[in-house]
Amino acid sequence: MSKSLAGRAATAVVAVLAVSSAAACGGGAGADGGKVKLSIGVFSDFGYDTLVKEYQAAHPTIEIEQRKVKMEQHHTQLATQLAGGRGAADIVAIEEGNVAQFRQSKDKFVNLADYGAKDLAGQWTPWKWNQGTADDGNFVLGLGTDMGSLALCYRRDLFEAAGLPVDREAVGKLWPTWQDYVATAQTFTDKTPNVKFVDTALNVYKAILDQAEEGYFAKADDSYIADKNTKVSEGFTLAAVLGEKKQTGAVAPFSQEWNVALKQASFATTTCPAWALALIKAGAGDEAAGKWDVAAAPGAGGNWGGSFLAVPKQGAHPKEAYELAKWLTAPEQQKRIFKETGNLPSEPVAYKDPEVTATVNDFFNKAPVGQIFAASAESLQPTYRGTKDSKVTPVFSNALARVEQGKQSTSDAFAQALKEAQDVAK
Repeated sequence: MSKSLAGRAATAVVAVLAVSSAAACGGGAGADGGKVKLSIGVFSDFGYDTLVKEYQAAHPTIEIEQRKVKMEQHHTQLATQLAGGRGAADIVAIEEGNVAQFRQSKDKFVNLADYGAKDLAGQWTPWKWNQGTADDGNFVLGLGTDMGSLALCYRRDLFEAAGLPVDREAVGKLWPTWQDYVATAQTFTDKTPNVKFVDTALNVYKAILDQAEEGYFAKADDSYIADKNTKVSEGFTLAAVLGEKKQTGAVAPFSQEWNVALKQASFATTTCPAWALALIKAGAGDEAAGKWDVAAAPGAGGNWGGSFLAVPKQGAHPKEAYELAKWLTAPEQQKRIFKETGNLPSEPVAYKDPEVTATVNDFFNKAPVGQIFAASAESLQPTYRGTKDSKVTPVFSNALARVEQGKQSTSDAFAQALKEAQDVAK
């Protein structure tokens, strides 16, 4: 699930379903009846709580512990655990923005192909399956969970106050391109100067970059190309201009400040992959039900987020871990997770299922979210993530924040970001 750049900034939680000292260093057979103890390391809400209980009920010899922390902490800890050879969960989630990084350490992971994973390849969209493999598909690093096809969420009442259309199809026609989105921002600001048009320049930039085939690194050889890729410079400039004009809320995405801004209705739009709907609802509160809606995003397609379940070698029960990961990522479970959390399935048989396509979201004015996100998924072409993407991304995020805060001009912030990114990409 996921969520790169801004990430799924959910509150750090530890949900213990079965506690054992052995779980601290991966699974192990306990003294209580010889049960197999498995641990799952995730970030944010993967929708596994109910599923884990069901799996344990159907497999009485297995006990499962979920470990949930914030996304950045999760991946930093995982890198340390892999390097040290101990401490990793039996099953670990890897966000799509970090897959390339951990693919470089595939020797630390079980090749799931050894347990028959290659036979499952047809379940996923080809690009999703390929993201989780190496060595021309012969090494299966992880099984795909959700994906983050993009839409644009907006406040109907604030649009009406600005004299803009509120019907979701009419709203989508306001911005076939991101340039049109910026023009709409100016129209909105002229009419409602006390309300920001968008939450943060960062989310706009992220969405634009997620619609490009390449971002900071070249797909062919993983070389650093941010200084040559016009998609980077154009996307940064477009998003930063919104910040310079004070048309953004300048809040960190999915932070407590972001939640407060939602509650106070102080911004009118935000980019929203499928998984973000639950975060918007939680932040805005029940009193905002029906005031938010979902329209098509500017540009074409785009993917923000999505993860994989991998099995580190250090675990004591790789076969059992694989079987659990296989079950959690099966189409039936992905459909159930979508209905519960909104995390969009990455398997066509799941996201095209009538149960999914017929789903509407009452909070978002009964928006047909199943249709909207499934349609976006069909045109999705993911951006190539370099092995050092997670190091370069924060550099440009910080640069945009400096523009929003009035500390730098767009050109100066971008020039500084290019220099800093060049250094960390070496």
